Amino acid sequence: MELRHFLTLMDLSKDELHKLIARAIELKAMQHAGTIYEPFKNKVLAMIFEKSSTRTRVSFETAMVQCGGSAIFMSPENTQLGRGEPIEDTARVLSGMVDCVMVRTFEHEKIERFAKYSKVPVINALTDLCHPCQLLADMQTYTEHKNSIQGKKVAWIGDGNNMCHSYIKAARQFDFELAIASPVDYEPNADIMAMSKGHTSLYTDPVKAITDADLVTTDVWASMGQEEEKNLRTKVFEPYQVTSQLMSLAKPDALFMHCLPAHRGEEVSAEVIEGAQSVVWEQAENRLHSQKALLEFLL
Repeated sequence: MELRHFLTLMDLSKDELHKLIARAIELKAMQHAGTIYEPFKNKVLAMIFEKSSTRTRVSFETAMVQCGGSAIFMSPENTQLGRGEPIEDTARVLSGMVDCVMVRTFEHEKIERFAKYSKVPVINALTDLCHPCQLLADMQTYTEHKNSIQGKKVAWIGDGNNMCHSYIKAARQFDFELAIASPVDYEPNADIMAMSKGHTSLYTDPVKAITDADLVTTDVWASMGQEEEKNLRTKVFEPYQVTSQLMSLAKPDALFMHCLPAHRGEEVSAEVIEGAQSVVWEQAENRLHSQKALLEFLL
């Protein structure tokens, strides 16, 4: 079998992504029905975390255990990575012992180097550039509620961060319209925007972006590693809070998503995230099922 990695959404074809989402929905139904399915028996996933995590760690570890395999949690504090071992060396050693490696780190270049020297599949569980695993869960959630997202309008409100970058790539791969509203100097990467030309539009006014949207999504104003910018970002992003009033400009049956953790009263009001249009809890659970489908595909 050809070695495949999942570093961005572009590593899978459109057809493969659609099949993966359909498979995630099947695996979810099996799990809810109590079906025992253990395709990863005797398989081991190494999980390298340089950033903190709740949903990513629990979903990947649970996915491996429920499917008959196991997972090993690794952080710089308890591995030689924290003492300066080259990424290339760690990749060659680990990939000789485990069946798959999941990496959550800061610079995207690190995971690219790791994948280059790995003999087993490498999964991007978040870098500063993108968060493709979250988009799998988001696309699964939309499909479950509304069927195909093709041709629909998605509004991204807030920072042009790694999540925004993954939505830009998803717009191309899943063929939807993405309207982004970000403050000046906080726009998404121009090169990534160019990759999905014809599928994305950029505004500074959140009203223009959210009007008639089928899906509205956002993220925290200060991501991991940007904590020192929090006070400045809070002032800059204040007009970008997704409130009930702003949400009312989207279509009446529009869904609201957030990758979590959420800061109520900042990027989203409590009324919206706890409201009838919010699907964030199903979205979070679907990390488990979509990642099972991804692991099955790669292994």
